[in-house]
Amino acid sequence: MLKTKKIVEYIVSWLKKYIQKYKSNGFIIGISGGVDSSLTSLLVAKTKFPTIVLEMPILEKKNFLSKKHVTFLKSKFKNVNYLKKDLSDIYVSFCKIMNVNNKKKDEKTLLSLANVKSRFRMLTLYYYANKKNYLVVGTGNKIEDFGVGFFTKYGDGGVDLQPIADLMKSEIFLLAKELNIPSEIQNANPTDGLWEDKRTDEDQLGASYEELEWAMNIFENNTIKHHNTNFSYQESKILEKYYNLHKKNHHKIKPIPICKIPDYLKNNMHKH
Repeated sequence: MLKTKKIVEYIVSWLKKYIQKYKSNGFIIGISGGVDSSLTSLLVAKTKFPTIVLEMPILEKKNFLSKKHVTFLKSKFKNVNYLKKDLSDIYVSFCKIMNVNNKKKDEKTLLSLANVKSRFRMLTLYYYANKKNYLVVGTGNKIEDFGVGFFTKYGDGGVDLQPIADLMKSEIFLLAKELNIPSEIQNANPTDGLWEDKRTDEDQLGASYEELEWAMNIFENNTIKHHNTNFSYQESKILEKYYNLHKKNHHKIKPIPICKIPDYLKNNMHKH
C-alpha cells in the first residue's frame, strides 16, 4: 500500500535538503497542465522556497488546464510566481532557417521538430535559472525516464533534479488525488503537447502507461524468464513493445559514455 502522505513529506524534505546543499535561491519548473508537471510543481511549492512555474506555448491554443493549475497553486502558496513565454516566433524562425516544408513533413521531420520544441523550452528554463541561481526541476516519471526513455535528450531530459522519477504513473495519480490536484488534470489524456497533430502519449508509445508499467515490473523482477509461456498474445505484444522501446532509447537512460583511455597509454604520453 502506497503511503501517499509519507511520500509527499519525503519528497518535499528531499527537495529542501538538495537546494540547501547546493545553495540555490529557488526552483523553476515548466508546466503543461499535465498531471506530472502539476504534481511536481505542487511538491516544489510545498518547500516554501521561491518557485517559478513557467508555461511555454509553441503555436498552441489557450491551455485551460495550465491556467487552472496555476490558479490552484497561487491560491495555496505565496512563494509561487507564474510566467508565460510564448516561444512560437523563435520556433517559426528556426523552421524558416532550416527550410522546413510545412506542407510535406515526414515522420522523421515531425519528430525532429517535436524535439526542437522541447529543447527551446529547456533553453528558456535555464535562462531564468542562470539569472536567478535557481534549480531546473524535471517532471519525468519512472516509466518515461528509466523504462521506455520517453523524453527528449537535452530537452525535458535536461534538468538539475528529478523529484518524481522513482514513481510509476499509477503512483503519481495516487499522489495527485491525495493533494487534491484539479480533477480535470487528473483525468486528462497524457500528452507532451509537442506534435502538430496533437497525438497523445499513448499514440506515440503504442501502449498505455498501465500496460507499460506492468511490462516494466515483469522485466525488473526478472519473471519473464520463468513465465514466458504463460503470457497471452496481447501481453506478449506489450512486453515486446516495452522491450523494443527500452532497447531503442537505452542511450538516453544511461549516462553519456566516456571513452576511458587505458593507463598504459596515458603513462606513455609524456615520454616522447
